[in-house]
Amino acid sequence: MADENQKMKQIAETEIPEEGVRMKIKVEHIRDRPDRIPPIVAYFSTGYDPFAVNPETGEKETPKVTVYRHKDESKKRVQLVVSPPNSNVDFVGNSYSGENAARQTTMYTLGILNRQTKTMKVLPICCNKILRLDPIVRTKATDKATDEAEASGTTDVPELTTGERITETNAKFSTKKVVNRDKKRRALNMGDDDEAQKLIEGKLNDVDVNISALESTSSTVALNIPPYDASATNPEEVYPIGKIIEKGEWDFLQDIYQLLQQGTEAATDSYPVFVRNRLYKLRDIKDETEKETVSGVLSLLTHLIKFKDMNSMNGFDSAKDHRLPKIIRQKCTSLFRDPESERIPVDKAYLLISYILVLSLHVDNFKSDPEDIAKDLRMDAFDLRKHFENLGCKISRGKGTTTTFATLPTPLKFPEIRRRRKTQKR
Repeated sequence: MADENQKMKQIAETEIPEEGVRMKIKVEHIRDRPDRIPPIVAYFSTGYDPFAVNPETGEKETPKVTVYRHKDESKKRVQLVVSPPNSNVDFVGNSYSGENAARQTTMYTLGILNRQTKTMKVLPICCNKILRLDPIVRTKATDKATDEAEASGTTDVPELTTGERITETNAKFSTKKVVNRDKKRRALNMGDDDEAQKLIEGKLNDVDVNISALESTSSTVALNIPPYDASATNPEEVYPIGKIIEKGEWDFLQDIYQLLQQGTEAATDSYPVFVRNRLYKLRDIKDETEKETVSGVLSLLTHLIKFKDMNSMNGFDSAKDHRLPKIIRQKCTSLFRDPESERIPVDKAYLLISYILVLSLHVDNFKSDPEDIAKDLRMDAFDLRKHFENLGCKISRGKGTTTTFATLPTPLKFPEIRRRRKTQKR
């Protein structure tokens, strides 16, 4: 314990002249503690003097000082508000915007001298920044926010998400077209609004529920698979390629087709193994429309595999130089990303794998060998069989070979959920 106190307190002797008299003092260095706020140092950008005497009363009117701190202690965001009495102007300074947002290479400390005990305490200042207090005229909105914060007893600085900051910036500086686009997007996400949620719940309470229809509903609604048609009699119509690739996306999936038009013999190593092994099939296609369609499917399959690698630890290096078209990136983000997290959740990862497998089935005419696509997905071919089966595929071996193939029989039939029967104890 003594050693720890010795580390926290570094004692030094200093001589300070006082009216011709030298005084030896002890200097004590105090470290920053996460459970306490260090001293806050700030200055007024105007000529306001908080210690000035009121000429009418002849007394000093001490201003009200409020400190707001972020909930997350690791972010160390602090806001200081000085409110002069009988005034509608507040002096506000924070540690995360304005001149404090610039790069800082200095370290600040505050020294407090006690002449009676002959000691000087040296403390770090809050956020290692000197806050600039700028005057802000108080409005009804700021008064309401301040009253709510004081009533709830919290003094935390609210933090906007990245999407909220972008929307706020667009509303101030962007074009009318972008502002209208953000309004439509906000209207689609009304489920996050408490008032809208109450309205929706009230509407749902008035709806009659058909319990028998719910009980007869198949469990396939919970499968993470692309759009499908269970009544289709042709494998190509089970997972329609038109519902996977929209009309406006085909123009951005021309890289492999252009590669073939240039007469390049082999694809570069940047393409997945599955794509490189299917180039011979593209060259054998005589119909240019069919060749362009299959090339677009392979291009989307490449982008999906690279998007998966971008969001994984073991495949990031292979995809760091890959460029996704903006429309494809938005598609992947909306389908496979959780808006509240930067990582792909497990259920979205399964959905991404299902999309890739469906595209591989279209390229292989619904008889696909899972070996090369398993290498691109960095999965074992045996483990990939479960994903094929969830799509309604059948795994079988070729005659006279040990190679397994995934085929898509029609009509579509999903695997049934098997439940173990509990054995009764006698």
